[in-house]
Amino acid sequence: MDEIWNNLENIGWWFLPVLGSWAVLYWMNAMAFKAIIQEPELPQTNVPFWKVLQLTISGYAINYITPFVALGGEPYRIMELKNYVGGSKAGSSVLLYGVMHILSHILFWVASVFLILWFVPASTMVNVACAAIFVMAIICTWLFTKFYKKGITVSLLKALSKLPLVGKKVGDVLDTKYETLNDVDQQVKNLFQNRRDRFYTALFWEFVARVVGCFEIYFIGLALDINIDFIDAMIISSGSSLFANLVFFFPMQLGTREGGLAMAVMSIGLPAKVGIFMGVVTRIREIVWIMIGLGWMSLVKRK
Repeated sequence: MDEIWNNLENIGWWFLPVLGSWAVLYWMNAMAFKAIIQEPELPQTNVPFWKVLQLTISGYAINYITPFVALGGEPYRIMELKNYVGGSKAGSSVLLYGVMHILSHILFWVASVFLILWFVPASTMVNVACAAIFVMAIICTWLFTKFYKKGITVSLLKALSKLPLVGKKVGDVLDTKYETLNDVDQQVKNLFQNRRDRFYTALFWEFVARVVGCFEIYFIGLALDINIDFIDAMIISSGSSLFANLVFFFPMQLGTREGGLAMAVMSIGLPAKVGIFMGVVTRIREIVWIMIGLGWMSLVKRK
């Protein structure tokens, strides 16, 4: 504990760029979200950027504190966004942004594999991690292609309706809301078939946001006088992110992020305690942004 406290003191003013890197990241997330929402031929879809940014930050704040798959912020985004663009458009936009977020993670992990294979000494752990990334990328791409062609929401609910216990209730929702859900699916298909420029724009912003997020690790390393460069920071970030997303059912990824960071820093020759401390700093940063997101949401409600 004394060592952790001493390291926290060493962070000092470096916490500001750590916090600021996520301000840039959220701005890029909002750019991606707005690219999905806006359709030039539909003026009502030109939602003010500040509102999109607020929904982005507040939505993630809710997600961070939501157990199991961390999707609590999505209903909030839909409820707020439908006041501007209607229910179907709001639902499809939030769904598409979630898909884009996942695709950017996959691209980031795959890109990181080449960095890992080039810069990290070969070992069993490294080979397993690289294999896991490629397997996840293949599975997720296959699932996306399969469900996109058939309709993401309708196909998903049809699959869930076959499960025991919850199947009947899901089937009832599918029957009563079929037209709305089908409309959402048609708008999802429209992005990939007729709005490819928006698709690639959103994916670009999300991918760059993943890269910008690595500055957090880099700044922490500078504060602790640890000999890591930005490539190392990307490897650490991708490794910890992969582990945390594999174990997605803990609120705020409690314990999983620290474990992922510990394993990631060990892969580049640093002691596990460095990863644990990085996890502590990212946790503090996360709490600050949760407070900002929830506070902004409260201010919007009062107006």
